[in-house]
Amino acid sequence: MPAKVFRSRYFIAFLFAILLLATSCKKTQDKITQDILQQYFDENILNRDFRVKLATDTAHDLTTQYDGEVFRLLKNTNYDGAMTGIKNGVTYTGTWSCNEDFSKLIININQPAPPTEFNFLNRAWRFTKKAVPVMELAPWGTTDPKVLHMERL
Repeated sequence: MPAKVFRSRYFIAFLFAILLLATSCKKTQDKITQDILQQYFDENILNRDFRVKLATDTAHDLTTQYDGEVFRLLKNTNYDGAMTGIKNGVTYTGTWSCNEDFSKLIININQPAPPTEFNFLNRAWRFTKKAVPVMELAPWGTTDPKVLHMERL
């Protein structure tokens, strides 16, 4: 009986060590994942020109409203910055922000009074795909049948 208890103490100590290592590695893994996402966002999305490749609101295709317009997200911090939209040579400015895992993108272009089609862009979006050259977005927190695809130039 004492030998059985003695062996089980090693087993319990071994399980405790594995549990301790597994929980401490998660934070390191989360940090590495966040660093990779941040680097991807910095290199492929920020300070790059984009055009609207597809914009749909329910069954209405709005894409042609954005012909010739160019948009750019400028970096302030890793999670926010200024945003510009250029239409017919006029530059409109605003802001963008995202959450810590870069899954949410909030766009707000509001200076000077922007064209009405910018109202469609000004909302919280979620990334459905970040594969460059096209960012695919859908409204955050809703099932609205809206779609926005922005292609990097």
